[in-house]
Amino acid sequence: MKTRYDLIVVGGGVLGTFHAYHALKKGLKVAVIEKDKMPKSATIQNFGQVVPSGMDSKWQAYGRESLLIYKEIQSQFDISIRQNGSVYLASNDEEVQLIEELAEINKGNDYQSNLLTKEECLSKYQGLRSDYVKAGLFFPDEVTVEPRTMIYRLQEYMQQFLGLELITNTAIVNCENTDAGVTVESAANETFLAKKVIICNGSEFKTLYPDLFFKSDIEVSKLQMLQTKPQANYKLDSSILTGLSIRRYEAFYECPSFKAIKSKEDADSLEKKWGVHILFKQAMDGSVILGDSHQYATAANSDDLGFNLDMDIDNFMIQEAKKIIDLPTYEIQNRWFGTYSQCKTKDVFEHTVGDNIHIITGIGGKGMTGSAGFSKENITKIFNV
Repeated sequence: MKTRYDLIVVGGGVLGTFHAYHALKKGLKVAVIEKDKMPKSATIQNFGQVVPSGMDSKWQAYGRESLLIYKEIQSQFDISIRQNGSVYLASNDEEVQLIEELAEINKGNDYQSNLLTKEECLSKYQGLRSDYVKAGLFFPDEVTVEPRTMIYRLQEYMQQFLGLELITNTAIVNCENTDAGVTVESAANETFLAKKVIICNGSEFKTLYPDLFFKSDIEVSKLQMLQTKPQANYKLDSSILTGLSIRRYEAFYECPSFKAIKSKEDADSLEKKWGVHILFKQAMDGSVILGDSHQYATAANSDDLGFNLDMDIDNFMIQEAKKIIDLPTYEIQNRWFGTYSQCKTKDVFEHTVGDNIHIITGIGGKGMTGSAGFSKENITKIFNV
């Protein structure tokens, strides 16, 4: 007899894993099927910031729920969560105006943020350049994660304490609704049975439903990031988001002055061309992660983004970072790019095949911040419990 699950999740990244987490919390029998030995795509290639502050009001709510979930799990099992807050550093009067407006918006949302003077920023953040910063907006409740650690520890926690069955090195090649639920078949001719299936992996979405995939409004973003060598006698408190982040993140779209300020920007600048905004985060080994850039292609043309790092982008990011923080060293020990899929017209791609196969992907850059909260609501909706 084959094991029958209440839910099979195809794809072991953060979005799929948190759908499994919330189903397990409801007492359901759940398996996550991952095509590789371990998740190795967007979830482990991202920057590792959980920043509800950067999202619009709808997704801020999901992100704030995610914060609670992360912290609850961390209190029981180390999944690399560190609550050191996030700060947005304004570099000119326009950006100061935007952070002041966002602070007012967050008062209405009952989400704590603290405006910092230039002097407070310089005192709090070692190496921050006086000729860059004008003011800051600090969110004390926000956390960082170690992307290359968190998802594996989370799945280990779920296996030990919640009864998750994690099935790896198993590529799914067929998924069909039946009278009894869903039959799932692997490339090795294994058959799995479930009441419901959630597909959260873009690769297997493409394999299983190519016509639907290519007709979707999914696009792929390529992001370049860098990691310095460990910094000697240096500590960077908080995740650092800078003026270009203030000009890019969706939370600021809701500020009254945003459109007028954006209209003045140079459309031909390199930061526009490469989608660059400068972020800093100190990793547990003392190194500093720098990023990031954004280049886009439709899902059908994602290979056009190339498979190499563009050193002009890396060099530009380092050049801009040096204008913001004087680190002991900008010697780089690691460079990489990540890719994630997102929808052009929707927050996330959702499509149901028949009654019991749910495709949920394309969450974009909201994955690490929003997945835990979004998945909680989604599991309740899918199972009606």
